[in-house]
Amino acid sequence: MNAASGQAGTPRARRRWLRWLLVLCALPFALLWLVVWIALPPERVVPMVLARIGAAMNLEISAQGDPSSQLGQHPTFVVRNVVAREPGAATPLLQARRILVALPWSTIRSLGDTLDLVRVELDAPVLDVPALRHWLASRPPSETRLPTLSDGLQVRAGRVDGNGWRIEALALSIPRLHPDQPLRAQAQGRYVDATLQAPFDLAATLARPASGRGFGLAGRIAPERDGWRLPAWVTLSGALHWTDAIALLPAKFGASVRHVSGATEVPFAIGVHGPLRSQDGAWTLVPANVALRGGGLVPTFDARGRLAYGQRLLLDLDGRIAQWPADWPALPPPLGASREPLSVSLAYAGAASFSDPLQLRVSRNDPASSMGQVLRFDGHLELPAFAAWASSGMQDSPLPPLTGRLETPRIEVSGAQLEGVVIEFEEGPDKAYAPVP
Repeated sequence: MNAASGQAGTPRARRRWLRWLLVLCALPFALLWLVVWIALPPERVVPMVLARIGAAMNLEISAQGDPSSQLGQHPTFVVRNVVAREPGAATPLLQARRILVALPWSTIRSLGDTLDLVRVELDAPVLDVPALRHWLASRPPSETRLPTLSDGLQVRAGRVDGNGWRIEALALSIPRLHPDQPLRAQAQGRYVDATLQAPFDLAATLARPASGRGFGLAGRIAPERDGWRLPAWVTLSGALHWTDAIALLPAKFGASVRHVSGATEVPFAIGVHGPLRSQDGAWTLVPANVALRGGGLVPTFDARGRLAYGQRLLLDLDGRIAQWPADWPALPPPLGASREPLSVSLAYAGAASFSDPLQLRVSRNDPASSMGQVLRFDGHLELPAFAAWASSGMQDSPLPPLTGRLETPRIEVSGAQLEGVVIEFEEGPDKAYAPVP
């Protein structure tokens, strides 16, 4: 019994001694690495650390200028003129004039196994979205680990470059980041593309960063271009997902908006609901439920369809206007007497400023009438011209700037009844005519 026990115990004892030997061998190397890292001047340490990080992430990371470090309760390191790119890539995915990283000693002792940080600051960073997307696509799949930032993140004078758009003068502040604690962020900046710019000041919250639950965003945004502005208070909420791509499922968007052109203001509100997804540089909302409210020139409009935004804005909606707005030009009888809703189809493919033509189809059916369909319009609407017409109080013309064809079985004009009426709108209200069959 004792001999067998001794023979069995020998391998266990050997394994135990082997583990202790490995620990004793590894400990001096770890202590040596720590002593060298602390003792060496920053200008020697920083290239070593950047090279190690770059090799682990398949990036070429360089820094110029004099780095600095400060030891104490939280060691702090500052590097300047940082450039990170894929090996051989012409465009860096990240540049920054200055990066500050403060971290606890526990993170240093773990040799990077933990992602606990104290504070990160970036001055004048430039993030290239296409280059970032290309690098992310080359990375092997791995579990996403969120770092902790006990004293937060600060970005000053940042820029984000996309395909045909950019965000400039970006200021971002996150007071604290922990995977299991609510996250709050504040962002200011200006969105710019070829057709418009939109200053913004937004606050965001995320109840559970690790799961993406409880996302909310609110603040001001003011798209503008020559001749008009759209200052708005916006809200966006939903469950945030980022496993394969960014998604908000579902997204609930609301905006209280004023269209300002000269001295004229047209207020309205819009709500959008649906699954919002980002894929390959484009945002999609399919299906999209849209509600428009306003009064005056703004109709009560409810629709369902598709929305997408990438290189262009795409819109495809089918809905209805509950009733003809009182501030619109009055329809001649018997069209104006009907209380039936108008079926409306909208289709758009163009710039985000809506400077391209909007395809418009409007029809009205009257079950109480023997004529069935009492109105049909197929054509195009130039939204900038329509907004200018609305802002002028319709003084230049009682008819909106439409291009298309209006058909109705019968209308009354100055006491005369016209049947089989077709009205063509060409290039503007001054060229509209109404031939009588």
